[in-house]
Amino acid sequence: MSNEQQRRHKGNRGGGNRDNGPDARSILNKVKIKRSDDEGLEPEIFSETAEAMAKMIAENGRPPKPTQIRNFFDEVVMWEERARQDENRFPEYLPFIRMLNAKAAYAKGRGHVTENFVNMIAHCLKQVDDVDSLRNFKLFFEAFLGFYKLHGPKG
Repeated sequence: MSNEQQRRHKGNRGGGNRDNGPDARSILNKVKIKRSDDEGLEPEIFSETAEAMAKMIAENGRPPKPTQIRNFFDEVVMWEERARQDENRFPEYLPFIRMLNAKAAYAKGRGHVTENFVNMIAHCLKQVDDVDSLRNFKLFFEAFLGFYKLHGPKG
């Protein structure tokens, strides 16, 4: 194996946990799930942006299995449903919602998800501060999951 092949092989081991440079950051910067007072969501957030994020995570390193990603999505759905049922309890739920960061870090440490996936979760959770932003995160994650099913590993 040549030095170049060895370097590429090493970069693809361990669940693809390497940082993928400005492309990953530029896509993340487009993920804005919090509405400003006078603006709505970016029109492309659930289409082009979600697809770009899904492709980037699917194509860099060893992509996470869809079942791993689905587990995180299911938890976001559960918290969004609870928060919607009783919006007054949202502040009580928020620490547990943000605990998804720790769960994603744990999954990364076990080689189940990539660093880019962990960064996506962290970036979105930073913006969640009310029921509406949690709903937008859930919708973005749903769109991401659909595109990941198309671009990610089969099975």
